[in-house]
Amino acid sequence: MNNDGKVETHRRQRLAQVVIDTLRDRILTGDLTEGDQLPTEGQLEAEFGVSRTVVREAIAELRAGGLVTPLQGKGVFVAKQQPVRQQASLTPREIKSIPETLELLEFRIAVEVEAAAISAYRRSPHQEEAIRAANQQMIAEIKAGNPTVEADFAFHLAIAQSTDNRYYIESISRFGARSIPRSQFPTLPDTSNVDYLMSIAAEHDRIIEAIADQDPDAARIAMRDHLVNSQKRYRRLAR
Repeated sequence: MNNDGKVETHRRQRLAQVVIDTLRDRILTGDLTEGDQLPTEGQLEAEFGVSRTVVREAIAELRAGGLVTPLQGKGVFVAKQQPVRQQASLTPREIKSIPETLELLEFRIAVEVEAAAISAYRRSPHQEEAIRAANQQMIAEIKAGNPTVEADFAFHLAIAQSTDNRYYIESISRFGARSIPRSQFPTLPDTSNVDYLMSIAAEHDRIIEAIADQDPDAARIAMRDHLVNSQKRYRRLAR
């Protein structure tokens, strides 16, 4: 992909994220409730000033997160099970761990966003393959119905290792698999929700492609988007 293509892809992803965040907030705050139909593609294009491709990418992400369901020939509707209602299932220990989880995500954003950028221009072919292999292992665990936390952590550690900077490696290694937020919330349905977990793997893929393209700016954006999405989710739990 040439530079113009990369810029356009990154711009489209940022615009899609605006649509995703806005619609997700409307759903989770109750402005859109179970069974409500989302505006049509044309209405969303007009509201956000974006292309149909951007709208479709946003809807695909919301669907992967279990927030909406398309009905053939009718439109897209708010799904019947909302993540916000999962708060009731949290144990006292899980509730207590929310502030620590948010602090750790804040730290990880500060460290891992730049680690991804360094990886993009420093990683060796072998290190790039290790990053890909870690995400493929996570996808295999998802499909097999197995726990995915260790594989998820291995992906982030592989990126840190590809910086060839011991401080990044030590920072990520220090917390181990508990740095993956869902490891602290075993009662949440998303912990084993295939669509949700595959959406995480898809975010990993965007990070991998930026690193493979040796594009530090794209790697920063992809890693920040990935971690901020997680941060937003656990902030909603805190509320």
